[in-house]
Order: sequence, then structure tokens, then C-alpha cells
Amino acid sequence: MANFETILTHRDSNILRVIVVALKAHGFHPLEEGISGLPGMPGVTPPKGLGVQVPSEEAQDARLLAQALLEEMTR
Repeated sequence: MANFETILTHRDSNILRVIVVALKAHGFHPLEEGISGLPGMPGVTPPKGLGVQVPSEEAQDARLLAQALLEEMTR
């Protein structure tokens, strides 16, 4: 089983969903679970936001793409 690393944290789950789709389109393998809100309470975001996780071996490259996408989407 792969170790996963959080590459990006944000409070807007809609932005995170788009980033997850973009990461997949670029060949990364992000986890989809956990970006809908707190377990058992969909739509409720923790104070620090929700995170996007990818396998550790993909983290460095995926982080660069995710941060660039976030910057573009929040301008």
C-alpha cells in the first residue's frame, strides 16, 4: 500500500474537486475521499480546510501542478 502525502489544503471543496480531476488528467493518482467535508458531515469544512493527497512518490510534481492551478483559479 502506498504512503500518501497532502500536497494542497484549501477551504473550497469545489476548487479541490477541479484540482483532483486535473491531477488525474495529468497522470497523477490523487485520493478522492476526504474532499467532500468531514466524515459523516458532508459540506462541513474543518478550520484549516480540506487536503488533496497523492502517493508520496508523486507528491513533488503533483504539488507544483496543484499550486499553479490553485493560483490561477483564485486570481
